[in-house]
Amino acid sequence: MATISTPFSIKNLQLKNRIVMAPMCQYSVEKEDGIPNEWHFVHYVSRAIGGTGLIIMEMTSVTPEGRITNGDLGLWSDDSIPAYKRIITEIHKHGAKAAIQIAHAGRKAEDAEQPVGPSDIPVEVLPEETKNGTLKPPRALETDEIQTIIKQFKDAASRAVKAGFDTIELHGAHGYLLHQFMSPAINNRQDAYGKDLALFGEEVVKAVRSVIPEDMPLIMRMSAIEYIDGGYEIDHAIKMAKRFRDAGVDMFHVSSGGEGLPGKKKPGNYPAYQVPFARAFKEALQTPVIAVGKLSTPQVAEATLANGDADLVAIARGMLNDPYWGLHAIKAITHKVTPPEQYSRGIR
Repeated sequence: MATISTPFSIKNLQLKNRIVMAPMCQYSVEKEDGIPNEWHFVHYVSRAIGGTGLIIMEMTSVTPEGRITNGDLGLWSDDSIPAYKRIITEIHKHGAKAAIQIAHAGRKAEDAEQPVGPSDIPVEVLPEETKNGTLKPPRALETDEIQTIIKQFKDAASRAVKAGFDTIELHGAHGYLLHQFMSPAINNRQDAYGKDLALFGEEVVKAVRSVIPEDMPLIMRMSAIEYIDGGYEIDHAIKMAKRFRDAGVDMFHVSSGGEGLPGKKKPGNYPAYQVPFARAFKEALQTPVIAVGKLSTPQVAEATLANGDADLVAIARGMLNDPYWGLHAIKAITHKVTPPEQYSRGIR
């Protein structure tokens, strides 16, 4: 029996299938106010029409200074709530559920006048991987500034609830601020936030958990390993994840990194290269997991689910290529699909 088309539920989140749209930055905000526009509306709603079970909106900053670029979405103002609500309402009309990934870029904030991080260690990045070719050296955060950012995550989560999101994902991967604090290669602080690498993330999780409904699941995306010289391995990530689970995370979205990373260790360039990481998280933490990374071939996505390696599969570039990936994948696996009536003559 096919797995990809079967329902999935966790707490009050009920999905019609196991397909997730992975968060992918669009860099398309026009007024630098962080508010989604017509591009975002069409982009996300089209994937709901296309059969996706859960749509995770792109990395959305909790503060203007925490964006990767000034074209990124934000959730630092109540003014943005109506625009998100409009998108969510339309997503729901097509049977999909909506999530938002909230984050702070930390030392990877390309357009910030002064990037910040747990320490002043600069980012080692290949020039072609940034908009401007270089990144400014970060300034180490003061303790009171850390507390401010924790509150910004809390406030952003509260706005996400008001907007009507079904679940929230914290971005603790890919070298952004939550990840930076948990990385021994990046965080050399001498205070509590350096001696206990899980502390910042744990406090963010608890703060967010305090303002979202008890029955709303909280997701966290994590890098299972680091592709920087001296970076951590999966045992360290799982140790951090156990703290986050105990603080209130219900499901982990397990990633690592892609091409363009400067370390000697390189990520795989083959289908499902991150799936073993997802399975390791699932077995160690006894929580549901989302697998991601070159799963765009329907048979590979189905195998990942059928083998029990993950509970959900997140599709990134495959959905940029095909807004109707969900419908096409289910058809490829089950040989039966129910498209919107308007498309029934073309997708059968």
